Amino acid sequence: MPGGRPRGFDPQAALDRALELFRRQGYEGTSLTDLTAAMGINRNSLYATYGNKEQLFRQALDRYAAGPGAFAAEAPAEPTARAVVARMLRGAVELTCGEHAPPGCLSVNAVHACGPESAPVRAEVVARRAAGEGVLRDRFARAPDLPPGYDPATLARLVHTLTDGIAVQAASGHDREQLLQVAELALRALFPAGPPEVAGRSPEEAGPRAAGRPRALPEG
Repeated sequence: MPGGRPRGFDPQAALDRALELFRRQGYEGTSLTDLTAAMGINRNSLYATYGNKEQLFRQALDRYAAGPGAFAAEAPAEPTARAVVARMLRGAVELTCGEHAPPGCLSVNAVHACGPESAPVRAEVVARRAAGEGVLRDRFARAPDLPPGYDPATLARLVHTLTDGIAVQAASGHDREQLLQVAELALRALFPAGPPEVAGRSPEEAGPRAAGRPRALPEG
């Protein structure tokens, strides 16, 4: 801060702590007192650096999209529709059930915020989700392996429904292995002609139990 007093904290590290708190407690469940305690700053520093709670949450959403939730922006670059869906489903499982990951999803939790003071935050999250769904729709429309009769918009909506469901199930206590099995089953139902490998291995390499056990989500 040229010409002024330097900050006594790392704004990005503090933002990461705010993001973690929002993920665990939701927007409505997180107070300014909670935030300042978690971020290690006082309210004046919070307001001066990030704005109000709503503005801080928007910055946390940006941080979330570029960090833990980056798979959603990266998935459309996959070469096939099947690979896009596989990346989305696996990403949702790792986001909500990965090591040290809080259960649930920041955007799903924010959509459920229903108090009048939370309406702008909910509208922001809904708009971001709609934009992401639109990107998926356009990607599926260009996919060479889109199964006959599949509507790209409906498939994009279904993928978001599945990833949201994974987040809810994670918050309900289902573990990573269980949700990977759910993701694998959904992928096989949507793209029944997919490769037969088990987590990148052949059935022989996976062992005799592989044929009778749900497989880990293939790469697509």
